[in-house]
Amino acid sequence: MIKIGIYGATGYTGLELLKLLQRHPAAEIVWLTSENSAGQQFGDVFTVPPAIGKHALVASAAADLSAVDLVFCCLPHAVSLEPVARARAAGVKVIDLSADYRLKDPAIYEKTYNHAHTQRELLAQAVYGLPELHRAEIAGASLVANPGCYPTSVILGLAPLAHAGWLAGTVISDSKSGISGAGRSPSLKTHFVEANENVSPYNIGRVHRHLPEMEQELGNICKSANQQAGEWKIVFSPHLTPISRGMLSTIYVALPEDVSEAGVRAAYEAKYADEPLVYMLKPGQVATMGHTTNTNSCAIGLTFVPGTRTLIVTSSIDNLGKGASGAAVQNMNVMLGFAETTGLM
Repeated sequence: MIKIGIYGATGYTGLELLKLLQRHPAAEIVWLTSENSAGQQFGDVFTVPPAIGKHALVASAAADLSAVDLVFCCLPHAVSLEPVARARAAGVKVIDLSADYRLKDPAIYEKTYNHAHTQRELLAQAVYGLPELHRAEIAGASLVANPGCYPTSVILGLAPLAHAGWLAGTVISDSKSGISGAGRSPSLKTHFVEANENVSPYNIGRVHRHLPEMEQELGNICKSANQQAGEWKIVFSPHLTPISRGMLSTIYVALPEDVSEAGVRAAYEAKYADEPLVYMLKPGQVATMGHTTNTNSCAIGLTFVPGTRTLIVTSSIDNLGKGASGAAVQNMNVMLGFAETTGLM
């Protein structure tokens, strides 16, 4: 059995992670932390079945790192830096669900998140946790940076194009998220009266903090494939929708003149044919949130606009599943040598 601790267990990602690990045949939960609810049981914080609710909550200072093999860190960005460092210093493997170890350039992290990166040596060791791109590196990693939800949907939607060198010009992603993506802490924008029967764009254009993550990974694909892609950039328009969970990115790409529809479909099918948690939809189908809600999969549809060079990619994930906790369990499976879908299907 793999003994597991979870920092910051009482957010939505912590809840989803605990549900998944509860059914994982090799996972044993040793401790859960919560600074605000320490001394209570998990069932005092969430309405959950007794099997999940029985777990005690402790403060981070009381979490015994010597008792665990792996920790998941479900804390906000900047807050994760030190707990991750303590766990690694104790020899414990870490999967961090915050943004603190995703961006390889600390200067970009500090500009994006307005916080000094105090663990640059660890940052250099971290592996970006998207198995569809970095499976071999994850298998040998001790620190995995779980991707953001929006980046997962966009990167998986565009990776075959990046690999082929077919990204150029302005790529537009219109992305919509369930309200759980905003986290559990209450705010005005997630207030029922503000969010219900409303769809709200926010941080649109090139200002959202997930944009550098998308361009880092897609740019790395272009470089690793030795593709001389043209100059490209992403214009990103995220939206908050009045649903609990789910994510859909509708991505518009101008294809090069010499690229055929058959060639594009072949590139996507080749990239994802053997991926257990990514599947291509049939021609004529578009991905919807319903394809992946409450799952740990990504569904991708391709639409070619007649009379133009425009490809519309629809990429659907569950923001708490493949976009967060499901991806974290998938990464754990890869790191520890389990079948990749263990506990997920």
